[in-house]
Amino acid sequence: MSSDPEAAPPSDEVAPPTVARATMKDVAALSGVSIKTVSRVVNDEPGVSQQVRERVNRAAARLDYSHNVHASNLRRTSGRTGTIAALFQDISNSFSASLLRSLEDVARGHSTAVLAASLDEEPERERALVKAFVARRVDGLVLMPATSRQEYLAAELRAGLPTVFVDRVPHGVDADSVTVDNVLGSRHAVEHLLAHGHRRIVVLSDLGAIQTAGDRLRGYRDAMGTAGIPAAEQLEVSDLRTPEDAEQAVRALYHRSGPAPTAVFAGRNDLAVGAVRALRSLGLAHRVAVVGFDDFPLADLLDPALTVVRQNVAQIGAEVGRLLFARIAGDTAPPRRVIIEPTLVLRGSGEISPS
Repeated sequence: MSSDPEAAPPSDEVAPPTVARATMKDVAALSGVSIKTVSRVVNDEPGVSQQVRERVNRAAARLDYSHNVHASNLRRTSGRTGTIAALFQDISNSFSASLLRSLEDVARGHSTAVLAASLDEEPERERALVKAFVARRVDGLVLMPATSRQEYLAAELRAGLPTVFVDRVPHGVDADSVTVDNVLGSRHAVEHLLAHGHRRIVVLSDLGAIQTAGDRLRGYRDAMGTAGIPAAEQLEVSDLRTPEDAEQAVRALYHRSGPAPTAVFAGRNDLAVGAVRALRSLGLAHRVAVVGFDDFPLADLLDPALTVVRQNVAQIGAEVGRLLFARIAGDTAPPRRVIIEPTLVLRGSGEISPS
């Protein structure tokens, strides 16, 4: 006998074809149970006999019923929606794309969907997207901020929104973060070029206001200063946003008068692509050394293969996911800052000696 007090004999009638999507009410009518019982079954809650559970599942399959996880979760006491938001600078960039995939792998283990968007280094876009995702009641937020300070998040953090910053540390608020030691990584890259005899090393850098760009430029300056190369002799080209910007900048360097650089350190993977294009067009691909920050697909197939400072994206994503889902589960420990050390991958382009 059914343990459901509201159970009734199952209907033998064939469900009429409908245009609208089947509802929980439709499933209840076809299976002969209450809507509450259907809710318990589709949400995998206890208190329903196996016989009734099978009857409800058969009715749901017959009606092609699709359970609205978002709506049902909002009715639960936990208020969870089974979604998190990931706001990165550009999810078409190989670093952000790989990071997103790594985070998705962690989220899948928690039966959570990832909603992602690109910020394009636009502070207003960041604020608008954060507001939109918070309004959708995401369970947590992963943010690679475009804003210089994030006080606008203070109210949400006080209200308990689990938030983890990635690639850049928070300013103006306290929250978990996972970053790479960008100063150390760029210092290793430049020291590697110096060890191969280079002194005229140009650095291609992003906007100075960006944390990562500033840190990588500082690593370059530290290494050059330690090597005894004064600031006046250091070659810095900043505010480069695209591969085309980098390509034009490198072309200009080799068309001007005076000693030309013998090596290039590109502070971002797409800037490295622009530098390689320029050197190839100038016939200098095998004469000028290049080291890029961030690996990317096919970098090892270039000629010469590109030497890079590689960030362990899988580890970064795993750490972000670990921190975020711990917070979602109720962890109230003080904010943690995880710093991951990058590695220098030697492939050939960074081992070219000065002519």
